Amino acid sequence: MTNADVAALFDRLADLLEYEGENAFRVRAYRAAARTIADQIESLEAIRAGATRSLTDLEGIGRDLAAKIETILDTGRLPLLEELLGRVPADVFDLLRIPGLGPKKVRQLVDVLGIDSLDALEEACRGERVRGVKGFGEKTEASILKNIAFVRGTAAQRQLWDDADQVVADVLAWMRGCPAVERIEAAGSWRRGCETVGDIDLVAVATDAAAVMEHFRRWDHTTDVIASGGTKSSIRGPRGMQIDLRVVVSAAFGAAWLYFTGSKEHNIRVRSRAREHGWSLNEYGYQPVDPSAAAQPPTAETEAEVYHALGLTWIPPELREGRDELALAAEARLPRLIEECDIRGDLHMHTTDTDGEDTLTDMVRGARERGLEYIAITDHSQRVSMARGLDETRLLRQWDRIDQLNETLAAEGPAPIVVLKGIEVDMLERGGLDLPDHVLARADWVVASLHYGQSQPRERITERILEAIRHPAVRVIGHPTGRLINRRPAYDVDIEAVIAAAALSGTFLEINAHPSRLDLDDHHAAAARRAGVRMVISTDAHSVRGLGVMRCGVLQARRAGLTSIDVVNALGWNDFRNLLGQRST
Repeated sequence: MTNADVAALFDRLADLLEYEGENAFRVRAYRAAARTIADQIESLEAIRAGATRSLTDLEGIGRDLAAKIETILDTGRLPLLEELLGRVPADVFDLLRIPGLGPKKVRQLVDVLGIDSLDALEEACRGERVRGVKGFGEKTEASILKNIAFVRGTAAQRQLWDDADQVVADVLAWMRGCPAVERIEAAGSWRRGCETVGDIDLVAVATDAAAVMEHFRRWDHTTDVIASGGTKSSIRGPRGMQIDLRVVVSAAFGAAWLYFTGSKEHNIRVRSRAREHGWSLNEYGYQPVDPSAAAQPPTAETEAEVYHALGLTWIPPELREGRDELALAAEARLPRLIEECDIRGDLHMHTTDTDGEDTLTDMVRGARERGLEYIAITDHSQRVSMARGLDETRLLRQWDRIDQLNETLAAEGPAPIVVLKGIEVDMLERGGLDLPDHVLARADWVVASLHYGQSQPRERITERILEAIRHPAVRVIGHPTGRLINRRPAYDVDIEAVIAAAALSGTFLEINAHPSRLDLDDHHAAAARRAGVRMVISTDAHSVRGLGVMRCGVLQARRAGLTSIDVVNALGWNDFRNLLGQRST
């Protein structure tokens, strides 16, 4: 069981307990445990196996929760969850996927209207019966109808990239332990850094294909063998993910890795270009279109060789989406994509002063250990009451502590890290920001975000964001479209108008690196780059562990074709400090 598997079980358990009206503190404990586990970089198995470690060392994990985790790790099951599953209708989980419908509201609909499926809920909404239930109304009814369409259009079987990445790491580690494996790599949408991954493709070179296939099928996390052959096998692994393994000859490895990486559109264009050069190209390498031709086929042991034969420079996997990558590669004009090692600062994070799990000191220590030169502490402002958002008094007290901390760091010699006094200020539904201008003017860094009123009309939401962009204290717009991948669609906003306004004012736009957000998406980030808008890649970390998701934001930026020049926090501290004093008017 991966960390993501365990977190998913606890999340499901919390939903069922809330559905049954269980004590709110108990529900909250399971949800907090799920978040802690999901954010944990080190595997639970490794923590349990450590001689000096214990699962109870994790934030919020006591002896009872630790015992449940051990049961899951040992058996893949959680008895309490299975007991609840026996009492709650299976269709409830379809209803819980609808954004805005929590367990309590779903229970109301089940009890009052007898709703037992998405179809039944849609019929009740169209029949205007939902608006008659206490706590619901005409607007809620319309929102449910809209979100039912979103749920049906969501690829429910696709996993977040970060979750799939853990599976990839585990299966590659297992396969590289097989003596017959000479080389093995992962391909597909995972390699291209897509936001979600449907299945996992592996490509291998081996001295004994049969031995490799047997080793693959014997992986501890295999739940089902879907297909078994001499050079290709498929299994079902963690969270139901299908994993396909293909063994190829060394001479064709480059062609096979390119082919199984995709995308489909990219492969079509590469094969078309190959035919223009007189070759057919597939996962087995090059062959002449005219079998009577005497020419020797180009080599295909590496991807670089495959591309070079077509007059192309090697194309990074994140750009292989059938856009303009071949034209750029033909002219050797592909950008040098940003890398995680280029990131010098992190400008969006939270502490225990609001809804974070680690203290200010902890977050600074974690950032120093990651080699960052500067960070901004951007706790929530007062409007986000559920996160204990900061009012003016509490915020200024935090800033005083940051000043003292910076003095301490400076006294150590050349400051190893600089801590900026920041805030994630809220855009109010009626307009304006939820802290006064004289306070915001004292901040080093202001992130403006929209957390409430996400169902307002397109014109209203757009104007709220444009107003924030025009505010002299605001430096960046946080998670600009508000989406949660597979859980909540973006709010209705004129993103083109937002990009144009940001370009005019010099305001930055965020690529929020949280795996569930990745907001801006790659298309919007690419459009912003073309408009001359610079981006900030931020973790939005609520714990030291959360700082590790920066790699997800960098992947998103790479898919958008961004270089280090396009990303503000790729600047070293001296250059970034100079930038803080600049803004277009």
